[in-house]
Amino acid sequence: MNKNVVVVGGGIIGLSTAYYLQKTGHQVIVLDRSDFMDNCSYGNCGYVCPSHFIPLATPGIVRQGLKWMLNSQSPFYVQPRLSRSLIDWGIKFMKSATAEHVERSAVPLKEIAMLSQYEYEHNWLPLPHFDFAYEHRGLLEICQTEAAAEHARHTVEKAHELGLEADWLDHAAMQEKEPHTVINGLGAIFFRCDAHLYPDKLMRGLIRLLEESGVKLLPHEEVLRFETSGAGVTKVITANRAFDAETVVLATGSWSREIVGLLGTRLPLVAGRGYSVTLQDSPYRVNHPAILVEGRAAITPMDGNKIRFGGTMEITSTTTPPRYARVRGILNAVKRFFPEFDVPMPPVEKIWYGYRPCSADGLPYIGRIKKYNNVIVATGHSMLGLSLGAGTGKLVSELVNEQPASIDLSPFSVERFG
Repeated sequence: MNKNVVVVGGGIIGLSTAYYLQKTGHQVIVLDRSDFMDNCSYGNCGYVCPSHFIPLATPGIVRQGLKWMLNSQSPFYVQPRLSRSLIDWGIKFMKSATAEHVERSAVPLKEIAMLSQYEYEHNWLPLPHFDFAYEHRGLLEICQTEAAAEHARHTVEKAHELGLEADWLDHAAMQEKEPHTVINGLGAIFFRCDAHLYPDKLMRGLIRLLEESGVKLLPHEEVLRFETSGAGVTKVITANRAFDAETVVLATGSWSREIVGLLGTRLPLVAGRGYSVTLQDSPYRVNHPAILVEGRAAITPMDGNKIRFGGTMEITSTTTPPRYARVRGILNAVKRFFPEFDVPMPPVEKIWYGYRPCSADGLPYIGRIKKYNNVIVATGHSMLGLSLGAGTGKLVSELVNEQPASIDLSPFSVERFG
């Protein structure tokens, strides 16, 4: 039965959800607190990466974060502040940062990533007039130290166990992949399973596609409350009007804790700010996206003539002014790995930053909430929102349509923390 579905959130998760729902005949409205053009789906490094099967919550990350606390250019930072929700998230994050959790998370993260990549390649790419500069060329994960290289070799073994295409390359083999510039590194993992795209083209093209298919995209509609009846939400209320809803999808990114909280459900989630810089008509050339392991930074060639540099995970309030010294840290890391790259600190207006929604264990939240049976949450993807975007949209549509899910959704349960 076709339904009136209100999707709250205009990032890749919300728009992808709208795409799959309208394909199956539902009447879809998407509400965005801004104008659909400034969320974190635009400024990321564009990875579609089954290789990212290790969650953010890993052993040692808390200790390393404490070491970086006083470094203004560090790639990981938690802003100290008196916040009950931050303390709650932090306690759950520390409890999740175990080897057992990493082991349990590998299969579900791989499965949702492979589903998403399949959807991008087999269902989105063939669509007419929808070019998002997608390239399945693989990804390099470059190491400079023996400790990182040893860890990388174990990662390759785990990738093989999961059925992913990955190889360890020594320095010569790594350098052969990038003949246009010198790489300062011992070697790299080459994840042949990975792809990349240009986020700006993807998002703008998806917006056009949805508008042409009859989906209503309404900007500047910040949700203030919900009207409920029994075990269901009947209306979504913004400052401007009320929207009737038979099903509600909350894909509200870094604001999801507050929005889900309006329905009496606790969601351990914080905002993790990241930064990026994009060179147009770049004088430098690389063939593959690359993660700079010790530098905690990433680079991606995009759309033929661009290179994007990105990174940092800054756990902070969405109202805290940006710390542009983090960008200097990213560019310094790039210089250490690619010594021929002389990228000056750009003016502030050329720097992008955005907020990723970070769950307390590094896995997204996808599923219904217990209190209201017509509300589905899809958020908490951390740095993997774009990578998992198409797959998440498909999974949400299967929930709405009460169809069997393409993968096991139990690891992504919304209320798994109680």
